Amino acid sequence: MYAIVEIAGQQFKVAKDQKVYVHRLQDEEGSKVTFDNVLLLEDGSNITIGAPAIDGAAVEAKVIKHLKGDKVIVFKKKRRKGYKVRNGHRQYLTELVIESIVTSGAKKAAPKKEAAAPKKAEPKKAEAVKAEAPKKAAPKKAEKADDLKKVEGIGPKIAETLIAAGISTFAELAKTDAAKIADIISDVRGNHVTDTWPAQAKLAAEGKWDELKKWQDELDGGKPA
Repeated sequence: MYAIVEIAGQQFKVAKDQKVYVHRLQDEEGSKVTFDNVLLLEDGSNITIGAPAIDGAAVEAKVIKHLKGDKVIVFKKKRRKGYKVRNGHRQYLTELVIESIVTSGAKKAAPKKEAAAPKKAEPKKAEAVKAEAPKKAAPKKAEKADDLKKVEGIGPKIAETLIAAGISTFAELAKTDAAKIADIISDVRGNHVTDTWPAQAKLAAEGKWDELKKWQDELDGGKPA
């Protein structure tokens, strides 16, 4: 018996006791997780297909550990320009073990019925007052990311790595421990001192740019000159 289920934006073919590596989840190690977006179930000769998901079906799993994937080398070169850049990347992953596939309540998708032709509306009387359609609320704009490169010692590659780890604003960087920052950017080439980054980010988040600029003049790569 197997199922095709969507986990963290990816589709996986899973069976009981199988180990699966997915994009990093927020759940703690040892916790139980349930995924109910099951697209297909196979039980012997019976195959159930969702439309798009199967009602009542779910895949239950346990978080084994969080880890990083194998290093991938990204090399860029431009001919006759003397341009060469070599970077490494390791994807944040979560290891799961599938404990069970729940099929109770699973139903095959019923064929869609053709919509009946709409009836023609009767013409309204001249004296009838037209009701105004309610205006849709404007969608909220997502929080804009800050330019983390304004912190002394942070370059484009480090900023990209921090954003990939979920740290995209000065306020988020200010709340992150320097040791944790160093662990996040451990794959970025170079000797990076992160001790002052949270304090710099706090000044930037509070808009104290003059005070930050005066302090940065005394720093060299994020550490006292």
